[in-house]
Amino acid sequence: MRNGRSILLILLLLTVGCVQSPLVVATSETEPVSDQGYMDADISNLPDVEDTGREFLDAWKRADYQNMYGLLTSISQDAISENEFAGHYQGVANEVALDEVDYEILSSLTGPDKAQVSYRVKMLSTLVGEIQVDTLMNLSLEDGQWRVQWDDTLVLPQLRGGNYLAMDRSGYVPARANIYDRYGQALVAQTDTTAVGLFPDQIDAQQEEILLAELSDLMGMSAGTIKAMYENYPEGAGWYLPLGEVPAEEIAGRFDYLSELNGLVMQSYKARYYSDGGVAPHLLGYVSAIQADELEEYTKKGYLQDDRVGRTGLEKWGEVQLSGTRGGALYVMDSRGQPVTRLAETPAQAGQSIYTNLDKDFQQAAEQAISGFRGSIVVLERDTGRVLAMVSTPGFNPNAFEPVNYNSDYLLAALESQDMPLFNRSTLGQYPLGSVFKIITMAAALESGMYTPGSTYYCGHKFEELEGVTLYDWTYEYEFPPSGMLDLPGGLIRSCNPWFYHIGLNLYNQGLVSAVSDMAAGFGLGSATGIVGVEEAAGQVPVPVNAIDATNQAIGQGAVLVTPLQVANFVAAIGNGGTLYRPQVIEEIKPPGGEASYVFEPQVLGRLPISSETLREIQDAMFGVVQGTNPRGTAQHAFTGLDVPVAGKTGTAQTGSAPHAWFAGYTFAEREDVPDIAIAVVVENIGEGSDYAAPIFRRIVELYFLNSPGKLYDWEATYNVTRTPTPEVEGNATPTP
Repeated sequence: MRNGRSILLILLLLTVGCVQSPLVVATSETEPVSDQGYMDADISNLPDVEDTGREFLDAWKRADYQNMYGLLTSISQDAISENEFAGHYQGVANEVALDEVDYEILSSLTGPDKAQVSYRVKMLSTLVGEIQVDTLMNLSLEDGQWRVQWDDTLVLPQLRGGNYLAMDRSGYVPARANIYDRYGQALVAQTDTTAVGLFPDQIDAQQEEILLAELSDLMGMSAGTIKAMYENYPEGAGWYLPLGEVPAEEIAGRFDYLSELNGLVMQSYKARYYSDGGVAPHLLGYVSAIQADELEEYTKKGYLQDDRVGRTGLEKWGEVQLSGTRGGALYVMDSRGQPVTRLAETPAQAGQSIYTNLDKDFQQAAEQAISGFRGSIVVLERDTGRVLAMVSTPGFNPNAFEPVNYNSDYLLAALESQDMPLFNRSTLGQYPLGSVFKIITMAAALESGMYTPGSTYYCGHKFEELEGVTLYDWTYEYEFPPSGMLDLPGGLIRSCNPWFYHIGLNLYNQGLVSAVSDMAAGFGLGSATGIVGVEEAAGQVPVPVNAIDATNQAIGQGAVLVTPLQVANFVAAIGNGGTLYRPQVIEEIKPPGGEASYVFEPQVLGRLPISSETLREIQDAMFGVVQGTNPRGTAQHAFTGLDVPVAGKTGTAQTGSAPHAWFAGYTFAEREDVPDIAIAVVVENIGEGSDYAAPIFRRIVELYFLNSPGKLYDWEATYNVTRTPTPEVEGNATPTP
């Protein structure tokens, strides 16, 4: 016996007397040993039994069931297989929603071949908090080492005699909280929903006019649009046309009447509902069912098998806030399935709703403004970093991922498009920036000390400063006259390629190899903006490795890659006086009827690494591109008659096929009622920035300041209607004028 063995034995007996349930389950390997036998035996050469107890319990903390099993006696291993043993402990972890296990050794008692360790188990449950009880571990000496005699009471003493644990979860699951726009309009909500669609071959010709009128009112689409959708469907029976989903309350009052219309399908379900077929779906994200290979992980977190979890966007980022805190009641059940005792109970806590910086109506109008193209629009509040709109097109309907939605299979099939509708082009799309990048090259030139605003260069059709290489200005392709002699701001206004080729090559040859790429980094390119809630790419602006790299980089080609979000952000900084803000999506997060746990505050990332003089020259030149006194700005024709003062830059980025069209800029209306904004627009594989991106930019300005469009696109017959019916096209073709 170790020192103080008599006192230790007394303490152990007292400890056993305090436990509510019997702590030792007799097994075939347990033989009663008298206290006197323990005290008379020579155990001085035996290993410390507490070391074995700690090793076993430490392995439990790590969920290392293999090591735990290896510490069992041979009789215990004969009685239970390793898989059964691991399954038992994993089952306890899942049932309890176990977050962590801890323990405290209280005492030990050692005999010549038998021993006991008394310890306190502390299990922390995600659902019911801490469960703490005292229990015993019986051990036997085998081959000179202590081995653990396994039984259920090693987990909890209450599990003796075939008892088991059961967690009541069903009544302790809070409803998933909603996501709103900044004005409290629900963008995502838990509600009763109705899937609406048509079997075109079942439409009664005598009811068709009434049917189209009712669907137009219900779905917010014109009757002509709906008719065109099913007229283009393949002939034959059985074809189904999903039209969308609506809140059940909007259809309840006329459900019986609508049910009389042949061909109309209305299937109700209760689930997460994304309004209007998904507003800002790439930003808000979507939820879906827990998959089989995820069930164990989510069960330990307290989820039920049929719960939905966030997969992308704010739904994924805000999972903890939106899903609330699940509660539960943990019971000990006997072998007949009857409750013996309730160990712990914790009520559920409601989730916290997320209020975004979006305006639902403005977001939808922005989505409509670029509908039919592939590309992106990002709108930031110029002086704070608020994300006011984020559009990635084509979009998708997040209701597709709800399997109880009758339209789900049809909507999921549409997501297989080569246009990658699930891809968030605003934050993950990495594009060459084209001539918008000339803003950064101009800044690098002025800050280098080698150029001034008065520096001049003759802008001809060709650039021949690279030996054996001839590069061309955009005017050459369009058979326009060369731009002629230009000062540096004039080079930006006219978007003269040779001027900026010259700057890039000259800086490189003068040893300022990283001048342009360093300036780009200072403008936030080549690194993530830090936006919270959506995944983003960093892009790249590498240091040129040779003269041709430097020349291409100067006009935003070569290896330069940026995201639309990055571009909107640095353009906002130019407009607000040089401050780079972190773009932010969330206005506030708060529980129902409670105080907000988060409220938006602008977060400064840094300052543009340029002087106030350089900044002013860039601002003036960007104004000249759009509305200045120089009549040759590359985008002036797109902004004729616009009453809102704007500044910006066109870009046409070569891609190997049709170029990407860019326009990025900001407003400086300085109105007290409406904050100024910065906007980046990119339209993929379409043509000139001045022909496509600039008109879309203008439309966004009109929608924001005037609440309605003010000028038709060249390709429109009326607002949001193309001039002629769009012909059927192959692959990735995009509507053009």
